[in-house]
Amino acid sequence: NCLRGLIVFRQDRTNPSTAVSTWKGRKDLPKANPSTAVSAWMNGGLAGGGAFSAYGGIITQYEDSGTTYRVHAFRGSGSFTVLAGSADVDYLFVAGGGGGGNSSTWDECGGGGGAGGVTTATGVAVAAGTYTITVGAGGAGAAAGVGGANGGNSSAFSETAAVGGGLGGHGTAHQENGATGGSGGGGSGETGGNGAGTGGAATAGQGNAGGAGVGSNGRQGGGGGGKGGAGAAGTGAAGTGVGGAGGAGGTGHYGITASTVGYAGGGGGGSDNTGSQAAGGSYGGGKGGFNAGAGNYSGAGGVPNTGGGGGGTYGIPGGTYPGSKGAAGIVLIRYVVAA
Repeated sequence: NCLRGLIVFRQDRTNPSTAVSTWKGRKDLPKANPSTAVSAWMNGGLAGGGAFSAYGGIITQYEDSGTTYRVHAFRGSGSFTVLAGSADVDYLFVAGGGGGGNSSTWDECGGGGGAGGVTTATGVAVAAGTYTITVGAGGAGAAAGVGGANGGNSSAFSETAAVGGGLGGHGTAHQENGATGGSGGGGSGETGGNGAGTGGAATAGQGNAGGAGVGSNGRQGGGGGGKGGAGAAGTGAAGTGVGGAGGAGGTGHYGITASTVGYAGGGGGGSDNTGSQAAGGSYGGGKGGFNAGAGNYSGAGGVPNTGGGGGGTYGIPGGTYPGSKGAAGIVLIRYVVAA
């Protein structure tokens, strides 16, 4: 048999958690990050020889229209390390969503938190080295008309940061207007002649403005802005109206699979009624609170790692029912690899 004595070496690249031999004295490549399995077949070649090799975040791979992509997803701040080679990468930054508002006065409803800003780019050159990845945290909701926060910024590669979403307006003698952010927070409603809040402005290209609260004792809070649309204004009279819905999130973004996904919906405004509440914006916005009674006045927080804004709350003094927390953002880094 002519094959007798022939030794055939095989290197599979089907399992990215399996070390790949360099065939130099059978020294397997180490996993440089113990929490992240990483294959040396990055960009279609073995380590060394100019092949691109990187780790950091949660690594997935998929094929779309004949092109194979590898994605590093960061759900919290960390590092992206290029071990060897260079490549052009795409990125998606989603900042943290703003917290929802609440008032220090009965019935005066808080505005919804604005969604975190969204920025993208393609063809960003990276070379060997370690890059800091910052993922914005969600902002805290306001309690009794004080406190609360915008969402945190997301950034990497010294590129323009995605700006955190604006805090929802939160009532009497404090901040009726929604805060400026990636998307703006919704304004608070009015009771007792304090004046309704206006929606916060958005960062150009990253999101949309928040909606206004209802004046003349209307009490309803405005919705926070989202990447795909502005927050709605509160509507109706005291006791029967409803807070503004959160602005829609942005669609058509890439994720960790071949399916496109959405991010950054705004939080719904708080409502002064006993039967309905304002919807959060699609793709992560939290719904607003309402006068449900029995200690149930708060809305919902943004969906984690979407950058969604937190819902505003029905006005309860004392700080027991703060506005809801915005969602943390996410950073995705994507590049082409050999099939």
